[in-house]
Formats: sequence, structure tokens, C-alpha cells
Amino acid sequence: MKTYALGWLFASVAVSATAADVAKDKIRTEVTRTSYGVVHVKANDFRSLGYGVAYAYAQDNVCMLADTFLTVRGERSRYFGPDAHTTTPKNGEYGVANGYIDLTNEQSDFYYKGYVDIDQLRAAYAAGKKEVRDLLAGYADGYNRYLSDNQKKLPNACRNAAWVKPITAEDMYRLVEEKSLHASGDVFAAGIVGAARDPGAPVTLAKALPPATEKIATGLPAGIGSNGLAVGRDASANGRGLLLGNPHYPWNSTERMYQLHLTMPGKLDVMGASLGGLPVVVIGFNQDVAWTHTVTKAVHFTTFALALDPSDPTGTTYYYDGAPVKMASRTVSIDVLQADGTLATKQKTFYSTVHGAIFVNPAAGVGWTSQQAFALRDANRNGARMLEQWLSLGQADSVDAVKTSLSSVGALPWVNTIAADRNGATLYMDASRVPHVGADKFASDCFVVPQLLGFDGTRSACAWGQDEGASGNVFGAANMPTQERDDYVGNSNDAYWLANVRAPLTGPAPFGYSPLYGSPGVEQTLRTRIGFKQVEQALASERHLNMGDLESLLFTNRVYAAELVLPELLAACFASNDRDLLLACSILKMWDRKADIDSRGAVLFREFWNAAAAVPNKWSVPFNPADPVNTPRGVAAAATPALLDALRAAVAKLNAQNVPLYSRLGDVQAETRNGKRYPLHGGLGDEDGVYNTMVMQGGLTPAGYGNVNWGASYIQVVGFDRDGPVARGLLVYGQSVDPKSPYYDDQLPLFSRKKLVKLPYSERDIHKDPAYARKVLME
Repeated sequence: MKTYALGWLFASVAVSATAADVAKDKIRTEVTRTSYGVVHVKANDFRSLGYGVAYAYAQDNVCMLADTFLTVRGERSRYFGPDAHTTTPKNGEYGVANGYIDLTNEQSDFYYKGYVDIDQLRAAYAAGKKEVRDLLAGYADGYNRYLSDNQKKLPNACRNAAWVKPITAEDMYRLVEEKSLHASGDVFAAGIVGAARDPGAPVTLAKALPPATEKIATGLPAGIGSNGLAVGRDASANGRGLLLGNPHYPWNSTERMYQLHLTMPGKLDVMGASLGGLPVVVIGFNQDVAWTHTVTKAVHFTTFALALDPSDPTGTTYYYDGAPVKMASRTVSIDVLQADGTLATKQKTFYSTVHGAIFVNPAAGVGWTSQQAFALRDANRNGARMLEQWLSLGQADSVDAVKTSLSSVGALPWVNTIAADRNGATLYMDASRVPHVGADKFASDCFVVPQLLGFDGTRSACAWGQDEGASGNVFGAANMPTQERDDYVGNSNDAYWLANVRAPLTGPAPFGYSPLYGSPGVEQTLRTRIGFKQVEQALASERHLNMGDLESLLFTNRVYAAELVLPELLAACFASNDRDLLLACSILKMWDRKADIDSRGAVLFREFWNAAAAVPNKWSVPFNPADPVNTPRGVAAAATPALLDALRAAVAKLNAQNVPLYSRLGDVQAETRNGKRYPLHGGLGDEDGVYNTMVMQGGLTPAGYGNVNWGASYIQVVGFDRDGPVARGLLVYGQSVDPKSPYYDDQLPLFSRKKLVKLPYSERDIHKDPAYARKVLME
């Protein structure tokens, strides 16, 4: 156990560290809190920086973080048994279940031990930058220090729990890898574990694949995403850049964001939000540039179909360029809690090829037979440079520097980047790691199983290619969708095609961008459409925008689906003289067509649209690639009866749930914390065309929709003046998952009132903050 030279030193105490003191101590970090628990960490070296971040984050989220370390170490079965699933929120406390990877504890343990290869991660970090290793080593020490200082004072959710224990830097390697794999390995987690074998068990291989009953997933679930908008010199009021960052992330898992400001004098001064406790700012701003991310439509893996050697009864020899190759194998062990309280050891052997890990997915027609197997190649596996990427972005001093950073490091896993700088330049770039598989290869005989994104794994000619300067077999900057504009760029999780409606992107000749980036010329989601429509309307009205205009764009809460269908629907409804519908249609006529807390009719329309959106051939004006914001639109006469039926069903549903048809949205959409109910504005996003997305945990009940599943999380609006950044924002759900923390629900009222607060970036603003409290940690 380490001994510590000095505990927290409070701001009210004069702190004076001599040069000899600093030299003697390995760690010295200043951690300051300002209003709403925003954390500012200042240090002279990366190890001290990571130390301070970990200590502060553990103060707010120690139980959630400890539970996450259990997951990535493959130890859930040891403490919680093999059959349970990841922890969900209870009693208002933390949860780690993320909503898009659902495994039993045993499956989870084998996945994180079998697919996350710590030996490969060690080698990858050893080959990378020392500052990243120092940052993560410091984080481990800072977390352990917090546990040492607070062993008997942990929150109720994990007090005296045997699974809350010290960590190592390698646990941080695993944690970073867990973030990297969300849109690739995680999609296949159950199938990777399903293909692993119990050592010594007899092998029986079927002769044919089962028929497919579903499509293979290609990334994160629809809806988990973000809005990003950057306004340039030609469209901003002061000629400097403006940026809106509005990620829609889970509220109750380790994907929660955390407000963080990191300073190393002369090296780094960046503020914004981290993700899941990472010791970097992933969305934020510095003196000269602001950026945000949105989940990309791009795909970050492909599969490969393997022909197996029939002379090997184990099915572990495959042909590559005509020669038999033995699969590599790796056996891992996990400890499993038994019913009598004892521990048993279980083992599985995982197999891999030159392409990657073997997986199965019977529902998608993927099996391991005597003749064929499938391998997953994952562009984001061993993502050891991800933190280097975000540190580099935090040090950028212009949009050009952002572009250079994204091009040279090339380590973003599954997000687009939207940026603006103080000189008024803007950038959209999908610099995520996308397999180097061009359109020509999709059109060749290499592409053998389209429904699985499957390529011929028997020939090296069908393997991923290579771009000069790219890290690994992924596309380099010359082949990444990129747009720089002086008016604006934006993205709301549709593909690269529309980053600016005035100049759609098509890609380089002759084939354009890889199909893995998505498709040009396709219908956009309603959320994308309303985002661009609002920007264009604002520019037509005002010509130049300011920070307040961006806040208005976010919080206007227009329901674009209602704008598109209500004119014809209401006319048909009143013309029908249907007594069962007249009240509902009168309410919808008076409704402001917004998803504000006080909007009466928003609940009725939502329940109507949940059914009506699926009505086929409902638009009278079809999609037109030349007018992607305004099409499709208008109600087709032939679809009117089906839409009226959907409205009748919505009326019946509200009546059955004893929810008045004229309910305010805030009456049924809210987050409850510590027994207090916070009404929330916002809509479903892609489905109903509300820019400000708020997706609840369940369907309509007499008590409402339940608490939030995912939606608006960290929000920042950033502009620049002569002195640097001017930023307003908030973290909607608050800094802490501990119900006893003052930062557990303190920002929810701000969001309810659509109020962003000034983010204190300069030393002067930090010191002036009414909640200023500075502490120093030394070791």
C-alpha cells in the first residue's frame, strides 16, 4: 500500500510548494471545482494530470467506475455470478449497462478476456507515445489514492464491496479499448464468444449453414448519436467561428459524459467533456478552436468467408492463397461464483485467422461448419492511439491543425468531427477508422456475402488495402469525406453526403468514397432535415448568426413530422366529421407543433406518429436528391385513411392509459431524481424530426414514459472574441451518479428551463466563480 505525503489542501489554505518540494514529490496536481461540480485539473506533467482526473471522477462516480473495471477485466462472474447481466440503475444509483451490448456476465467475461488481448495492448501502448502511458499510469494511481483515502466512505451502492479494489495502468488500457470497440467488436460480442470452444470438448461441425433470419448489425443502434454544427466567417455575426455540440448519449451507463478542463502550462489548455471517465477531453474547445463529434454512419469492420481444409476434423485449418493455414488459438480462464459461494474456473479457447477472430451468428446465417467459417476484421481493435488523438485535438490551434491531427494520428474509432476556429474556418471530416475497401472491390468477385459485408477470405487480393500515411489498413485523409466551408457544416448522424446542403459531397473520381462510409443521394432522417432547414431559414432571415441563434436552433423543439403531415391530415380529419376524432384534431390544430414542456398535443402526436411513420407510400411528393431537406413531403390522398386510423389508435391508447389527450409533454416526459420530478422537453429525433433528442426508457403508461434512456447530454455552444473562447453549456444529467452528491441533479433544472451557463475557461473566470474551490494533491 502506498503512503501519501499530503492530502487535499483547500483553497482557504495558502499553499506554497518550493522547487525542492515539487522535485521530491512524484505527483503534484491542482483540482479545482466551479459551479455544478465542473472539474479543472492543472499539472505540469501527464502523470499528475491523469492522477487528478481519476481522483475527481472517482469522487463523483466511484461505484460506476469500479463496476466498469470489473467488466473490462472479465471479473463479473466472480462477484455477481455467471447468469446475471450488467448492472442496471436501481434506487437512483448508477448503472453500467449501455443498451447496445447485452451479455450474461459469463459471456461478458469471456469476451473481454478473449477478444481484448492484453498482450497486444501492452505492445501497442509500448510502441505509442510515453505521454499517453504516463497519463494512464497516473490515472490508476489517482484512482487507487481515492480508494485509500475513502475506504469507509464510499457511496451506498458499493460500500464495503469486495469488487471495489485498486487498478493498474493495464486496466486503463482495457477501459480505453472498451470504448474503441463500440461500433465493431461489441456488435459481434455474443458471436465471438459463441465461436469459442471449451478445451477438451469434442468437436462436431455441421455440414451446412442454418438459414438466415435477420441482418447483421453494422454499428451502434439508431438514435444514439448527436448533432454538430459549425458556423464560419461568412455566416457568423463577428466573422469568427461558432460551434454547437449536442451529443445524444446514454444517461445511465459508462457512456455518461463528464465536464472536464485540463491544463498543462505551455502544452495543453482544453475544456469540454470526457467520456466514461477517460482522462481526455473528447468534445470541447481551447483558446483557438472548438470541436464536437457525431456518431458516423460509416462501418468499421468487414467479415471474411473462409474455406476450411476438410482433412482437419476440428475445422481449424483454412486455405489462404491456396495454402493451408492453421488458425491461431488462445485459451482464457474466468472465475465463476457458484451457488454455494465457492469459485469455479471455466475456460474457453478463441480462434483467429489472418483476417481476425472467428465468430458465429446463427440468426444471420453465420455458422462454423466443416466447410466454412467466418472471421471478423475490426479496424478499431487494439485502439491504443485513441487518447493520443484526443490529446492532439486539444492542442490544435486552428481548423487546419485539427485536419492535420485527424489525418496524421488517424485514431478516432466511430465518430465524425465538426470544428470551427477563431478565424472563422469550419471543417466536417469523417476521420473514423474505416477499412480500406474501395467501391471497386465491392463491385468485384471478392464481395461474396453482401448481407454479412463478407469478402472472400481465401485470397490476399481480397484483403483490405493500404493508403500512404494511414495507420493500418484503413483509409487515409485523401479518401476520407472532408468539407471545409466559410458558411457552415453540420451533421446529425446521416452519412457524409450532406454536411452542407448547398454543396453535397460525392467523393473522388471515379468511384467516390467507399460504400463503407455510407451512400450519397439518399433520403435523410427528419432530424437531419430540420437541422439544416433551421440553419438555412435563420441565415435567410438574419444573414449572420451568433451564439444565441445556435441555442435557439437547438431548443426550438420544432416537430418536423408534424409540419409535414398536419396540414393535409387535419383538413381530412375535419372533413370526415368523425366524432371520435374531432377532439383529437382540435387539440392538434391548437398545438404549437413543438416538443416543449408546455406543448399540449405533443404526446398525442407522438403516439400517432409512432404508428403513422410506418404507413407505406404516405408522401405525395417523393424524395428528390436535388432537394433533400424539403422532400419527401405532403400526405398522399391514398394514405389518408391509414393515417386517420393511426390517429384513432393513438386516441385509444391515451384513453386506455388515462392520459388526457391535451396533456402537456412535461406531464408525461420527465426524469425523477431523489423523488423530485424534472419535466423535460425534446422529441424522438430521427423518427419525429425534433433536433433536440430525448429518448425515454419505455412506452406510454399512466405514469408517463419513465426516465431517460439516451438523449441530450453534454451541450456546448462556443464562440470566440479577441481574447479567446466564449462558451456556454451544461451536462444535463449532472456530474455524479451518487444520489447524495450535490452534483446528482443540479443541472436538470437548467435544461428544463433551456438555460445554458457560462463555462469558466480563463483563470480569471475560474477564480471568480461563486463555487470556486481549489485543492492540491501530492504524492
